[in-house]
Amino acid sequence: MSVTLELPLALIILEAHLAENKFIASDKATEADAAVAKALGSAPAAEFVNVNKWFTEVKPTETAAPAAAATEEDDDIDLFGSDDEEVDEEAEKLKAQRVAEYNAKKAGKPKAAAKTTVTLEVKPWDDETDMEELTKAVKSIEMDGLLWGGSQLVAIGYGIKKLQINCVVEDDKVLMEDLSDKILEFEDYVQSVDVAAMQKI
Repeated sequence: MSVTLELPLALIILEAHLAENKFIASDKATEADAAVAKALGSAPAAEFVNVNKWFTEVKPTETAAPAAAATEEDDDIDLFGSDDEEVDEEAEKLKAQRVAEYNAKKAGKPKAAAKTTVTLEVKPWDDETDMEELTKAVKSIEMDGLLWGGSQLVAIGYGIKKLQINCVVEDDKVLMEDLSDKILEFEDYVQSVDVAAMQKI
């Protein structure tokens, strides 16, 4: 089942992920961090401690570029209305050179891989299932393009709890069907696995 996350749920998932990881996709800020920070728009409520810390680190990198560009453009503006054509020509050449350099730099940047934040719900057979071992088993799964996040046990009745676990997957590398099949291979612990929520990053 595919569900688009509302912002509060997205923040909860992001908080859990950033509790164990400094950035979204690697140990350094990437375009994924900039995209998520841009989507948030502003720092979240103070209760999201890890998200706020991450937001403070990645937000300036997004705003610094426009500020620098604005400064460069201001340098090219003649506030005193000079009629000197040579100065205007020099300014135009400099501006054209900067635009060309920017376009060349932009063209050389590798395109960021499309990623999705996923919340999975893994149900055990009964209340005697060792949920700690079940969680370890699920997190032991390694796939290229798969990054595990935070997890919690949620009561579903009759003393039974299900595992709710977050992960980030690269869309081109990880199929949810394949990941679900790998989890179901732990048949001593797992009865079923469902996708509770998904959101593109």
